[in-house]
Amino acid sequence: MTDIRAHAHQYLDAWLDQLAPVCEQASPPTLRELSARFTATRGDLLGGCLKAFSEALHAHYRHQRQIDCPHCGKRLSRKRVDSKRINTLQGPLVLERPYFYCSCCKQGFHPLDQALELARGVHQYDIQEKLLRHSAELPYDLAAELVGDLVGLSLSNHVAHDTAVAVSAIADQETLIPDAADIQRRIDAAKTHPEDKPVLVAALDGAHEPTRPQAKRDEKRGPGKWREAKGVRLYLALADNRIEQLASWHQIQDAEAMRRDLERIAQRIPQDQVRIALLGDGAAWIWNTLTAVFPAGRPILDVYHCKEHLYAVAERLDEAADRATHWVEACLALLSEDRAETVIAGLRSRRAT
Repeated sequence: MTDIRAHAHQYLDAWLDQLAPVCEQASPPTLRELSARFTATRGDLLGGCLKAFSEALHAHYRHQRQIDCPHCGKRLSRKRVDSKRINTLQGPLVLERPYFYCSCCKQGFHPLDQALELARGVHQYDIQEKLLRHSAELPYDLAAELVGDLVGLSLSNHVAHDTAVAVSAIADQETLIPDAADIQRRIDAAKTHPEDKPVLVAALDGAHEPTRPQAKRDEKRGPGKWREAKGVRLYLALADNRIEQLASWHQIQDAEAMRRDLERIAQRIPQDQVRIALLGDGAAWIWNTLTAVFPAGRPILDVYHCKEHLYAVAERLDEAADRATHWVEACLALLSEDRAETVIAGLRSRRAT
């Protein structure tokens, strides 16, 4: 710890020297201005401290001169020491890593990279995780901008896109879907008493997505095409009007492939311990898929598409526009009171043009 403290003090002194001009200003900076200066320079301090800890805790790897090949066991001597500049959430730093090469296996490696679990590129996994979380909710440009502002770096939308693509390539169901024990734990937590059966909602939908083939940055990607993306979300509807997500799975695929994926997810769900609501937009493939996987589930048309269908009927009724609108509003009021039978009876009595 003594060496870490000594190196950290060096970085602290250098950082304070950077801020020294602030103390010499004729007009002292505001708190916001001072905070902005801290944000712009903190990477030098925190990145340096991170380097001090990394080097001290992994000193053996930094000074290593011989090692056994992890593949064939041959004794290897260090070839050289390579520098690697990396970016982390704490700031940038440069690491010196011994390099070894096995002539028998024709492979070279840096043991320190493996010990620290360094990413191959410049931006390390902590930055990639932030990029991925933001990219899941925002356009790549905005995600890169927000994370870049957070860490004091200039990140491109290509970095955000490439990170998302790399993760999606290894994100299979085993990785993303909670196991049976985890799902059971969440169901138990949702119960108000031991015999209670919480409501589990399975919402399935599909949408056409524009796709284009991959290409290098200096090449055109070529013509694209529309493909069907299908996805399902399973969540618990809690008593306090909150939801507890259990699983989410989306892929570009057909209905049969979606059914097989959903069957694998359903195997982890104790269906006898929940009341299952099957939520969809009315498409036949959705009801067929959901009822095949959850035979005890109750199909429910979602409110948005229910309204959409009612307005479509209203447009075809032989009535003035204002009366048609009033009719839709009356239907929605009845539905909100759980009087669907009354609405259906009214529909059967109407005559459309």
